[in-house]
Amino acid sequence: MGGDGGAVGRLDMAAARSDAEEAAAGDGGPAAMAAPGRAQVFATVVDTFLEKLVAAGSYQRFANCYRCFYKLQPEMTRSIYDQFISQLQASIKEEIQEVKNEGNLEVLFNSLDRIVEEAKNREEPAWRPSGIPEEDVRSAMVPYLLKHRSYLRKVLKEKEEENRKVAESVLAGRDRIAELQQLIQARKHAWQAISKEQRELITTFKEPQ
Repeated sequence: MGGDGGAVGRLDMAAARSDAEEAAAGDGGPAAMAAPGRAQVFATVVDTFLEKLVAAGSYQRFANCYRCFYKLQPEMTRSIYDQFISQLQASIKEEIQEVKNEGNLEVLFNSLDRIVEEAKNREEPAWRPSGIPEEDVRSAMVPYLLKHRSYLRKVLKEKEEENRKVAESVLAGRDRIAELQQLIQARKHAWQAISKEQRELITTFKEPQ
């Protein structure tokens, strides 16, 4: 009966703590400000499960199953029960810890807590399926396609601006080439004129007196 009383006492204490936390949450106390993480909730669930397991497998039931031995050795029966419960709890906790380690649950719980916390600050509502596949696909794809179209338009505008600058540079180069050609032609004409004057001057000097 001592095992039943201890388990019930722990459950009562847990219930009292839960009631106190709910009252504090209603008053805007610390419990409302700092909600327990999923890892902590998982640990609490495991502890509650073990407490209920102990309550279900009470010492009274254990003694009833081994009534003859209990009548002969009540203290030994109690000792065996305590060892059995202790080893059972340790074994369950060890297996649960192995599952947590293999599945990396601690990290996943913390990651999920961060995701939920970040989602609270989002202004836009979370997407929910409507049940109609066509509308769901459309609602999911249209924003993406619009965003992609906006990106393509931006890239196209940048390319058009780049091509415009290249075209202006090409036209400026052509104008410069035309100017150089005109300058060369002008100098050629000037040189030809000078050469003609020189020839005429030489011819004048060569005429007989």
